[in-house]
Amino acid sequence: MGVFKIEGGIRLKGEITPQGAKNEALQILCAVLLTSEKVTINNIPDIIDINKLIKLLGNLGVKIHKNGHGSYDFQADEVNVGYLETEAFKKEGGALRGSIMIVGPLLARFGKGYIPKPGGDKIGRRRLDTHFEGFINLGAKFRYNREDHFYGVEATDGLVGTDMLLDEASVTGTANIVMAGVLAKGKTTIYNAACEPYLQQLCKMLNSMGAKITGVGSNLLTIEGVESLGGCTHRILPDMIEIGSWIGLAAMTRSEITIKNVSWDNLGLIPNTFRKLGITIERRGDDIYIPSHVDGYEVKTDIDGSILTIADAPWPGFTPDLLSIILVVATQAKGDVLIHQKMFESRLFFVDKLIDMGAKIMLCDPHRAVVMGHDFKSTLKATTMSSPDIRAGISLLIAALSAKGTSTIQNIEQIDRGYENIDERLRAIGANIIREE
Repeated sequence: MGVFKIEGGIRLKGEITPQGAKNEALQILCAVLLTSEKVTINNIPDIIDINKLIKLLGNLGVKIHKNGHGSYDFQADEVNVGYLETEAFKKEGGALRGSIMIVGPLLARFGKGYIPKPGGDKIGRRRLDTHFEGFINLGAKFRYNREDHFYGVEATDGLVGTDMLLDEASVTGTANIVMAGVLAKGKTTIYNAACEPYLQQLCKMLNSMGAKITGVGSNLLTIEGVESLGGCTHRILPDMIEIGSWIGLAAMTRSEITIKNVSWDNLGLIPNTFRKLGITIERRGDDIYIPSHVDGYEVKTDIDGSILTIADAPWPGFTPDLLSIILVVATQAKGDVLIHQKMFESRLFFVDKLIDMGAKIMLCDPHRAVVMGHDFKSTLKATTMSSPDIRAGISLLIAALSAKGTSTIQNIEQIDRGYENIDERLRAIGANIIREE
């Protein structure tokens, strides 16, 4: 198991380019199973979770050719559906939560899809009901082996379009149902659909392959089923979660950083949410420029003067993946902030590590924490800690980079699951970070 050794308190300076979006890549890669023709995908991030999914696709029989960094050709013309019922697949599929999204394409094209209970971050209960209720609505039969925690859906006579109202605006659930619906007979309407940029990108890619999806970007999607899909070339957006991470890093270390090619039009509330903490964010073309906050940053109160509350919500609300970053940035703000994590009940439990470093945080319950900022009058203290999940891991790394002394972060494989060569990229802008085995 690897560790990071980080000397904090160093001002950083330079440019950093975000990787391709992890959450988009997980969906896009699964969509290659919908066609026997070649699909080229560019800007794929080189991270653990994505590489696991690419390996899984290869084991399913997908032909894979790497063209260069982040660019791959995929051709699913000889898929081995029988692999889904092997012990090897049960182990492999269970190690990655994103593997759930192979079920929709396989069900649509081959009439069956199986998946073990997926892994991923331990951030609370993450339901799969939306996925399988959607498949059942399209005519699939559901089965579940409790002993092996193995899920399956089958539709030997094909799927049939229908109207459905999702019980939650699940991003992966919507993606799975959309991928199943594009090859179903007739029309499918999905109300309360997720509309995150990741999902919009998936729909645009599917339409370029010959699908007929309208309402993209809204919470009402209409799909006219087609008999088959063709190949395409697709480029993944820059990762907005990584972009938010770099904004937080710049603020906490009071560094002058330019984030390149961020795709501003797909950032939603992210820039303005950080501005509410008093962080200066300038738009320069398609780049974000963050000056050195030598005088710190002051939290803006609500209009009536009450404490600022930052909460997550389905898109176009603020993404839950950045609440951990917001929380750690608030520890050095001037003023107080209430962080309300509505969607995952365990995601705030890493705050005890920040409290050990000297942060002033009151955990109200599993979903809410009040952060009383130090205004840089008291720096965080270096410590040894472990990364519980991807987003908490990057938040602790940011805290360590701002802290006085040398910190050690264990279980850094969690960070590597979502961030490509993060230590090398941080060193390029002046960070003192070493990876040790």
